[in-house]
Amino acid sequence: MHNPQMEKESSIKPLDTILLDIKGLKTYFDIGKGRYAKAVDDVSFSIYKGETVALVGESGSGKSITSLSIMRLIPSPPGKILEGSILLEGKELLTLSEDDMSEVRGNDIGMIFQEPMTSLDPVFTIGSQIVESIMRHRKIKKSLAYELATDLLKVVGFARADKVIKEYPHQLSGGMRQRVMIAIAMSCNPKLLIADEPTTALDVTVQAQILTLMMEMKNKLDSSILLITHDLGVVAEVASRVLVMYGGQIVEEAFVEDLFLRPKHPYTTALLKTIPNIDLDLDRLESIPGTVPPAHLFPKGCRFASRCESVMQICHEVNPDLINIDSTHKVRCHLYEEQGVNMCD
Repeated sequence: MHNPQMEKESSIKPLDTILLDIKGLKTYFDIGKGRYAKAVDDVSFSIYKGETVALVGESGSGKSITSLSIMRLIPSPPGKILEGSILLEGKELLTLSEDDMSEVRGNDIGMIFQEPMTSLDPVFTIGSQIVESIMRHRKIKKSLAYELATDLLKVVGFARADKVIKEYPHQLSGGMRQRVMIAIAMSCNPKLLIADEPTTALDVTVQAQILTLMMEMKNKLDSSILLITHDLGVVAEVASRVLVMYGGQIVEEAFVEDLFLRPKHPYTTALLKTIPNIDLDLDRLESIPGTVPPAHLFPKGCRFASRCESVMQICHEVNPDLINIDSTHKVRCHLYEEQGVNMCD
């Protein structure tokens, strides 16, 4: 298998063709009495063909709701996409009929969820679930679909694919189930793979294997990846660009090297300090005081103000805009407003 770091470095190339373009996305949840949880609040970003983008932030930041919004899998009610645009190769996903959107899922966008046991049906064999995914989008005979399913299991690393295809999810380890989820997600050669915390429940060795496999599949199919994670170590290994999310909004965006070497937002800086460093002899690991505010109780000003070491009076009064501080680095922070160009202009 290839080294994920090598895969990442080879993916840093001029970005020219936009695959996914999200603008002004707002996904709110009705919590009653005229109150709304602003889980995703005016989010905009693009993913280019062939690149791996990481969406990072603490639990409750809005990462998973962003991915479910892209897939149009928001439970309604209580959730609803109120505003925005989600363009996949120029096609607006928010105006598609449910039948057309179901064609997009699997064919154009594949998704790997955090816990495969909640995504795989326990009463059906591994083979039948992969075959169902294949036959939903491709008009082929079931016998051929089973052949393709067996081949997919071999591609994702099962030496005894002919046996695994007859087994049930509970008979496989966590890492093996995640490999099955990758096989299902990649079964129709999607243009975009969304991976929502795909390695969280796995041990370190299996994590590395899964990440390597994802990058190999991405390169083989020339697809793009949106990797949702809270693990900045994973980000450093596989991503070329990073989106930092907090309080339902993107607070920083940059190429991975630039973000790690020159973080701008105080939240990003605080996140990076929490990464364990074997060269430092510390009694305890760094942490960020406080918690992400609930999505229905966001403050009037900057959503990170109550936890920020660089807080100013304006931070409590005005939520800053996302601005460009150079051609590839964006930040949402009052500290940089005089340097930057307002993204809303």
